Amino acid sequence: MSKQLPTFTGVMAACTLSLMLCSSNSAVAETDGPPNLAPGQSLGIALDIPPVPNLRDVGGYKTRDGAAIVRGLAYRSDTFHPMTAEDDRKLKALRLKNDYDLRTAAEAKAEPDQMPPGVKYHLLNVLADAKSSAPAELEKLLREPKKANAALGDGKIEALFMEGYREFISLPSARQSYRTLFLSLADRKKLPAVFHCTTGKDRTGWAAAALLTLLGVPPETVMEDYMRTNEYTLPQFKRTIDEFVEAGGDRDIAVAVFGVKPEYLEASFDEMRKQYGSIERYFSDGLDIDVARQQVLRDLFLGEK
Repeated sequence: MSKQLPTFTGVMAACTLSLMLCSSNSAVAETDGPPNLAPGQSLGIALDIPPVPNLRDVGGYKTRDGAAIVRGLAYRSDTFHPMTAEDDRKLKALRLKNDYDLRTAAEAKAEPDQMPPGVKYHLLNVLADAKSSAPAELEKLLREPKKANAALGDGKIEALFMEGYREFISLPSARQSYRTLFLSLADRKKLPAVFHCTTGKDRTGWAAAALLTLLGVPPETVMEDYMRTNEYTLPQFKRTIDEFVEAGGDRDIAVAVFGVKPEYLEASFDEMRKQYGSIERYFSDGLDIDVARQQVLRDLFLGEK
């Protein structure tokens, strides 16, 4: 059975396929600018943009020194697809200049971002160097719950995600993609900007966690922000999860696929510490973002310059 276990890239593709089956309608809401929300709250819900319930401002959190991360500079999100003209009108409230897509080329082709005019698009394929996979394999397993229970149960799916989160640190394509992202976020002229993947939980989750950690946000707050994804993403997949369970599947497997767990993010941090020792060394040695550029990022997001 182990030889048939799908790869992490396959899991991501299955999430994309499932997301394409989900749709929702919502009433139109007028807005002149982003609402003032508590840190980590969903702008997608507040602005009434149904396709992006995991759209959130990275700012608002306090650092260990008591400084507040500036709001309105960087946003994290899920896929901007399918977006209506009304959705795009509401999204204009964020005044986005750049859109950094962390998905694979195949994912982006299947569900291309639909952004307001003037937003510049950048594909940063974090998993380009991951082992080739057969996405249909996992999709098939999710359609055959009893087989999925055997192949993905007893901690196998969690182990698969943890391996994938370690690849966010180790893959050359991941290092290059995150380097480009963070250097772009350090350039005031390119902001406000948004970065996202399919559901805004894994590749985006590490990007947000790494940035917040570099800025000095306490680890427990970083984890709380990461775990808030479950509030916004799992309801989007409720129908898929319920159908899986009704057909005999283990709910824990579906929740592990479509949600997040602390051990996922902890795997990234563990790999980062093993390879580099600290978040600063990860940026300098892993991403080739030197101390001076790290300080530019801090100054910008902490409002010191």
